[in-house]
Amino acid sequence: MKDAANFNLVVLIPVYDHAAAIAGVVERVLATGQRCLLVDDGSHPACAKVLDELAQREGVELLRLPHNLGKGGAVMAGFRAAVRLGATHVLQIDADGQHDAGDIPAFIDDARRNPAAIVCGVPRYDASVPKSRLYGRYLTHVWVWINTLSLSIRDTMCGFRVYPLAPTLQLIDEEAPGSRMDFDTEILVRLYWRGVRIVERETRVTYPQDGVSHFDVWRDNVLISRMHARLFFGMLRRAPRLLARKSAGARA
Repeated sequence: MKDAANFNLVVLIPVYDHAAAIAGVVERVLATGQRCLLVDDGSHPACAKVLDELAQREGVELLRLPHNLGKGGAVMAGFRAAVRLGATHVLQIDADGQHDAGDIPAFIDDARRNPAAIVCGVPRYDASVPKSRLYGRYLTHVWVWINTLSLSIRDTMCGFRVYPLAPTLQLIDEEAPGSRMDFDTEILVRLYWRGVRIVERETRVTYPQDGVSHFDVWRDNVLISRMHARLFFGMLRRAPRLLARKSAGARA
């Protein structure tokens, strides 16, 4: 993992019924010269048909899951498929078009220079962002600062990031993080606990007016609340080590 010469990346897009947006996202990914792995997370026939057509294009692979696993479940299945494709790293990007695919080369450059780190997008929003999303994100930020005993992670909810596959899959096999909207935050906090370095990059995020959101207010908020509780008690066990790391960083 320390040898950047072995760097091999695939762009992973989890898809659940984004029939109207996904073709444009794939087009923008391919324009950056990267290959693309689509994970069909149990989409309905209209979207499944679009994905079948996209899979005929050079540079596009399709993994079809038998039923909906949730965003986290689809991403984790994509990680294992990426390993079978020979990848050492995965760049995750959302299927609804809210992320700026033009930033993909910059994310990859960061990952090449820091092959053992996770490169995380820090959203730079325009006026399209719903205020409820901003307030909800801030509450998660506060819990993340508590659960890492650090203010160093600015955002754990952005689905635009590069994962080093070896430490990420080791964590998944040993700790089984949440498989739905709780995944993005939980996996990042647990990787931080394990000492995986986090590199952050600001990126423009736009909420399309006709965008499709699969965030279930009741189910996903309950899952996220439970996730924060699990992380809090996990932090208590790790607090001496986290504080020692923080102290060592301050002295360096």
